[in-house]
Amino acid sequence: MSIKSNMESLIEEIKILEKNSISGEKVNLIAVSKTRNIDEILEAISGGAIEFGENKVQELREKIEFLPEQNFHMIGNLQTNKVKYIYDKVRLIQSLDRVNLLEEIDKRAKSSDMIVNCLIEVNIAGETQKGGVAYDEVRSFLETCLDYKNVSIQGLMTVAPDTDDEELLRNCFKRMFKLREEIKNNYSEVKMDILSMGMSQDYRLAIEEGSNMVRVGSKIFGKRIWR
Repeated sequence: MSIKSNMESLIEEIKILEKNSISGEKVNLIAVSKTRNIDEILEAISGGAIEFGENKVQELREKIEFLPEQNFHMIGNLQTNKVKYIYDKVRLIQSLDRVNLLEEIDKRAKSSDMIVNCLIEVNIAGETQKGGVAYDEVRSFLETCLDYKNVSIQGLMTVAPDTDDEELLRNCFKRMFKLREEIKNNYSEVKMDILSMGMSQDYRLAIEEGSNMVRVGSKIFGKRIWR
């Protein structure tokens, strides 16, 4: 199967999965293009890809230079000293998870007289090797975010545990959906439009449990190329 056909098949599958989602929302597909070259990205675009996710700032900058009109998301851990390179070039920073990063994004955005859209990354399973705000601390962190007027919180993101345990995964996704709904109902000044959860191995479960943004890489591009 080619990247183009993989993309086309995935788009059609997501349309079907949307019908079984507890939210009934349209699902936005982010093609995770980390380690992929420009030709591979162009083939994905020919199959219907519109938005892409990148993990590393340098790689993201290089791809934006080649594809300046394309929508890119920063989905990986973002170091504060690299915010200046991408804050005004991405559609969404999905990995906001600490105050010093919040401060840096706000400072850069203010200097450019702009608003930077972000998602709060949630460490849903309390995994020490992963970034993200602890589940029980999300509301407190959100309230801190509201003090920074050049950062706009658009929703939540999580990376679920790497496991085949469907019950565990569903429980993680259910908790995320519940958290999003609670925030929507209690913080009128926050949009909470986006719930970004689900990757190649678990996007089907995530969509069923209310995800409206999935980040899929290997299902589109094939086995990951490490470099």
